[in-house]
Amino acid sequence: MTKFDSSGLGKWSRERTFAVTRERLAEYAAATNDPITAHKSGDVASPVFAIVPVFESMLEPLFNVVPKELAGFGVHSAQEFVFHRPIEPGDTLVARGQMAGFDGKPNGTRGHVVMESRTPDGELVNSQHITVFVRGVDAGETIGEPAPGHAFPEALRGTEPLATVSQKVDEDQTFRYSPAAGDPMPIHLDAEFAKKMGLPGIIVHGLCTFAFASWAVLTEVADSDVRRLRRFAGRFAKPVLPGQELTTRIWQGDGGTFHFETSVGDDVVVKDGLVELR
Repeated sequence: MTKFDSSGLGKWSRERTFAVTRERLAEYAAATNDPITAHKSGDVASPVFAIVPVFESMLEPLFNVVPKELAGFGVHSAQEFVFHRPIEPGDTLVARGQMAGFDGKPNGTRGHVVMESRTPDGELVNSQHITVFVRGVDAGETIGEPAPGHAFPEALRGTEPLATVSQKVDEDQTFRYSPAAGDPMPIHLDAEFAKKMGLPGIIVHGLCTFAFASWAVLTEVADSDVRRLRRFAGRFAKPVLPGQELTTRIWQGDGGTFHFETSVGDDVVVKDGLVELR
């Protein structure tokens, strides 16, 4: 059995600084086909842009616990953003992260990584809960804190959604998203490499699909106002291919919450979607 190092839990990574520019915000919005004017102009960040300042800080806390030789077995399986305020042009953000816990099972181990972005004077701008699933490797124990839950309420299953949004993923989407997000992983850019990894070809970044879902939700239930968004979470169920059509369905929950799923045809690609508005 491969040994995970539980002494690395709760150990903060080095701090990394990210300067937010209007141009970078607008580039990210364009790379995710975001139609919201304030995002397209770079006046304020779209929700999923929050992954960009922390992207280079994610691996260090993971490998404080998970053996590096298992890197090829890990997949990003779920994401949650908690927004204290939106990211704006001119912000300087300080990113850091820690692995908070892991849960070993016979089919694999689920790890919970916490990331945060703060201003240099310590103001918390957003925090993120990232779930990484290490396929086929059982850590042999459950320790630390699990990621917060956001399961789709079964009582809503089979009911009519409040809104349905159709979206088209462009053929060149991954080539635009990669530089905008700072994510150069070859499974999104090199078809031959992706096939060697057992994929049908280039797949769309999961967080690009998540960004599509975010603007679908904002335009339908939040008057396109990112400042109303407090929490945005979901689980990645299946990969999306360039050129495919997305359908995001949104249901109203209790107490200012909404639930969503994003599908390609009959296949759910983002499940257990949760939105909390101010």
